[in-house]
Amino acid sequence: MTDPLLLAMDVGTQSTRALAVDPRGHVVARAQVPHTPPLHAAEPGWAEQDPEVYWRALASAVTQLWAGGADPARVVALALTTQRGTVVASDEAGTPLRSAIVWPDQRLCTALPPLGLLWSAGFRLAGAHRLVRNLQRQAKANWLAQHEPALMARADRFTLLSGWLTRRLVGTWTDSAACQVGFVPFDYRRQQWARPGGWQWRALALRASQMPSLVPPAQSLGTLTADASRALGLPAGLPLIAAAADKACEVLGCGALDADVAHCSFGTAATINTTQRRYMEVERLLPAYPAALPGAYTTEIQIERGYWLVSWFRREFGDVEVARAEALGVAPEVLFDELIRAVPPGAQGLMLQPTWSPGLRHPGPEAKGAIIGFGSVHTRAHLYRAMIEGIAYGLRAGRERIERRLGTRLTRLVISGGGSQSDGAMQVTADVFNLVAERPAVHDASALGAAMLAAAGARVHADVPAAARAMARTGARFAPEPAHAQTYDRLYREVYRPLYARLAPLYHRIRRITGYPE
Repeated sequence: MTDPLLLAMDVGTQSTRALAVDPRGHVVARAQVPHTPPLHAAEPGWAEQDPEVYWRALASAVTQLWAGGADPARVVALALTTQRGTVVASDEAGTPLRSAIVWPDQRLCTALPPLGLLWSAGFRLAGAHRLVRNLQRQAKANWLAQHEPALMARADRFTLLSGWLTRRLVGTWTDSAACQVGFVPFDYRRQQWARPGGWQWRALALRASQMPSLVPPAQSLGTLTADASRALGLPAGLPLIAAAADKACEVLGCGALDADVAHCSFGTAATINTTQRRYMEVERLLPAYPAALPGAYTTEIQIERGYWLVSWFRREFGDVEVARAEALGVAPEVLFDELIRAVPPGAQGLMLQPTWSPGLRHPGPEAKGAIIGFGSVHTRAHLYRAMIEGIAYGLRAGRERIERRLGTRLTRLVISGGGSQSDGAMQVTADVFNLVAERPAVHDASALGAAMLAAAGARVHADVPAAARAMARTGARFAPEPAHAQTYDRLYREVYRPLYARLAPLYHRIRRITGYPE
């Protein structure tokens, strides 16, 4: 009972979680506060939230830990991880000037900042001009500069959510370098802000003075202010240790630090990542993000609205499971496993392509989702299984792109995130990948990764790898079933893999005719 505690705060899209963790990775206390509702949408395709919702949820989750029996006096350090790509425009004191624009937002800028003749010519020669222009269109700073120019002119600060919350915690504009995942003027190879005159500054309607100072992961961002200490119920002066963005912390929380380990996150956005010690772009000119391991990089392929599909299914088709779950006191997703078991692999010919949101290149800005193969035998159970299979196919495609770039096979598969609590989803993914799928012992892997960084920063463990070795543990393992793996392999190669290229021309036509989401 005299062990120190590490406090991890994880501000996600749907909710905020707080964990008190001991040096061996055991969760002493846990609290979760939902964001109700998680998003606001004034227009189709928009996604916004009041930043104060996140701060209040963070304070509430942390104080619930102490009400639940954890001792705040044992906390020696804390760390923060957040959703990526959510931006806050504020004044110097940290007062938001408008709602935060949240990462699923699909609005696009049409008045792009000029790159200049030299940069434009260089990008054309490199075959990257279209990619950079797509980046500019999707950058929320550019949209605000076009549609709310007066606000952007008086915005002293324009930061990711992690930077804004760090300002609330320690009183200074600072952030972890490993949290800079989004449309910001960041040099991913150097893991610092782009140099003056860099193309990133020309591409984005931002000023250097609006950016926070950056600190590498596992180093101190500062100490809690008196106001933050009171709000969180913690002793004054505790150090806030730089963590990383949520997906990077999730990789670390699973102990997936070897180059041949594939980590899949079954969250609102589904991703496949590996940790690499050298900078490596899986796709040319699309950056490798900072890893939670200091100085390392994470190669990532993302399905933007991945296990968001489960929430969509629950809302649109899951009334029966929701009612039963309330009576049983379990999550509806637990009962959805019954739908998976009711349908054979391949969902009797029903296939879902999970490209529900535009991307920079794969998928491109024309992206739409698709469901094909409907027949009279199909029920909502088939739809649900096809949905889980489609996400797994999309992640397998990401695996193959990473393997081609690495020039070697990924030999181990670790899966975390909310969707990983479904045994059915774990088994489907093991079969689609034809690899044993491992689930970590601690469900909140992103928060656990933040706790590992806090432990390293506070010297509870010697460094980040030592913290990972001491605190990461494997839970359940799911071996692929050979017959199912064979079925999935044929469906993936013969149907799923060529599907997007064949439908993309139709997506372009839909976009030209309807204009959505522009």
